[in-house]
Amino acid sequence: GISFEVGDRAREAVKKVLPFPLTTAQKRVLREIAEDMKAPHPMNRLVQGDVGAGKTLVGLIAMLIAVENGHQAAFMAPTEILAEQHYLTFRRLLAKTGHRVALLTAAVKGNERKATLAAVAAGEAEVVVGTHALIQEGVAFRSLGLAVVDEQHRFGVLQREDLRKKGYAADVLVMTATPIPRTLALTAYGDLDVSVVAVSSKKKTPIKTLLRSAGERRSVVDRVRRE
Repeated sequence: GISFEVGDRAREAVKKVLPFPLTTAQKRVLREIAEDMKAPHPMNRLVQGDVGAGKTLVGLIAMLIAVENGHQAAFMAPTEILAEQHYLTFRRLLAKTGHRVALLTAAVKGNERKATLAAVAAGEAEVVVGTHALIQEGVAFRSLGLAVVDEQHRFGVLQREDLRKKGYAADVLVMTATPIPRTLALTAYGDLDVSVVAVSSKKKTPIKTLLRSAGERRSVVDRVRRE
């Protein structure tokens, strides 16, 4: 496996990208992840937390540690829309670090796809965000150190393993808000370590549920587009 260093360089990089202070739960989970990444054997950890608990930021910081150690990181999302959203967020947050973020989905085609694949193979694309497209033949990483799988219940065990095999004994971090029986079985039999990102009820944004008639469809679409 890869033993990552979590020293001053990585800490300074993390400070550059944080949009706001981390919660106590996020700090605890990151300490657990950092200890795994420093170990000589590959990490296999599940990060569980409700929507809004800050799992994605935890995943980004873990990827930043891998990148600061000279390796690449991959982030696999279940849909093209989610992959694109994460790509835009990561690119914005990592802008100050100078690290290059690439997007690889089925929608990336032609010359753009060839250029992206070449950048990934050369190691120029350090953080690669994508869908199942990441595990297709023809996608080769120069040095994949960390694979992060979002909404892990949407992927099969073999699909996650295919992504891990894109690197040599790469660390694996899977994230979910809805652990399924298969996930619980993996944790019970010791194949998966678990970290929980709890969100304080005080910090939760109140959820408003609104009902609109079919005749108001246009206004609903306009509101979603604005958001």
